Amino acid sequence: MSPVPQTPSSLRRPARIAVNAGLMIFLALYAGIAFLQPNYLEPGLFMNFLRRAAPLVILACGQLYVVLTGGFDLSMGAVATLVVLAASILINGDPETTWAVIGVLYAMGIVVGLVNGLVVAFLKVPSIIATLGTMLSVNGLALAWSGGAARGDLPDNFRNLGRLVWRDVPLVGALPLAAIVLAGFVALAWWGLNGTVYGKRALAVGDNPRAAELAGTPVAATRILAFVVSAVSAVTAGILIGGFSGVSVNAGEGLELQAIAACVIGGAQLLGGRGSIWSAVFGALSLFALFTLLNLIGLPQALRDSIQGLILIAAVGASVWRGRRRT
Repeated sequence: MSPVPQTPSSLRRPARIAVNAGLMIFLALYAGIAFLQPNYLEPGLFMNFLRRAAPLVILACGQLYVVLTGGFDLSMGAVATLVVLAASILINGDPETTWAVIGVLYAMGIVVGLVNGLVVAFLKVPSIIATLGTMLSVNGLALAWSGGAARGDLPDNFRNLGRLVWRDVPLVGALPLAAIVLAGFVALAWWGLNGTVYGKRALAVGDNPRAAELAGTPVAATRILAFVVSAVSAVTAGILIGGFSGVSVNAGEGLELQAIAACVIGGAQLLGGRGSIWSAVFGALSLFALFTLLNLIGLPQALRDSIQGLILIAAVGASVWRGRRRT
């Protein structure tokens, strides 16, 4: 069996610092929300916050796998849109077909992830170009299939995946099914990076792919699997979005950039080599808390989009600055 390169402690320590920084940012932003709307401190409203943030957190966890290996996945939002439109067309209001169609949706996502990974790993196309092409192709396919408008219908058993909430639950008051899906996905993503050899391989590939290859790490397989995980996260997020938002041709618009920004805000290093699942989780929660705070303040949508762009630029700049300090 090929030796697995050991991850130096210098690659692990910054991840813990990043988690703490991301958590502090989230707590500060949520404190601002609670100052404007004190009822957000109630357990039920916090669980509702988690329900609405769940798609972005799941996307950030999937994006992190690609970021750790030194790439980007710009096709996530397009996959989420395709999932929503395909589900409504294929199910078309028939609840008996829901679970079979969900299986088809995951198969479609895995195919997209494999295409991205194979193009990046074997054709050596930069991930930002490869996934940009995939984004345009998948968006075009989704719009052509739906005729550019919402079609079909999503039955209640599909919608419940995003909007079902159990009431009168001890301690939390209300427990959304989406929060359970979120917890399960985060746990699996954490296990994939910390409970298997894959996590060390991903960090090694992102830190120095040539050295990792010389040490016997399967660089191509590591990158391909990262894109598959990213696509699976986009499918999961798309199912939740369709559940509580319904059918829309813009369901996943802009989510890929938000996922990248969330990873960087949480402390993950662009171009790979550093980061943890908690970087993605707290970064996504921070970003969603900021959007919620801007909504409560009453800023117009156009201004909120501009602020999102500035946040992305600042997050990338901070990541580059941290990387230079460490070197």
